[in-house]
Amino acid sequence: MSAEELEKYETEQELTLYREYRDVVGIFKYVVETDRRFYLCNSVDVKARTEAGEVFFEVTISDAWVWDMYRPARFAKNVKVLTFKDVNVEELATSDIEPPKA
Repeated sequence: MSAEELEKYETEQELTLYREYRDVVGIFKYVVETDRRFYLCNSVDVKARTEAGEVFFEVTISDAWVWDMYRPARFAKNVKVLTFKDVNVEELATSDIEPPKA
């Protein structure tokens, strides 16, 4: 596979992922961003934990969709993330979740 074919494949995968996101965003209540992933979900709980003087975050997500073009199944019932980096949680407003008109 040439570099050009690989780039075309990745571009097509990203477009497919965006279309899927656009189709499912309306069924979710929250957006959760971690240092490694982007999630849409209906339930999220973030707890700051301390162990051996280090602070980390424990993020529990339920009923989720994961933005990851290399994952064969993007829907997950339960997700637990442990991270030392920032976690961003936003509640989607009704107007935020209406996909653009094609």
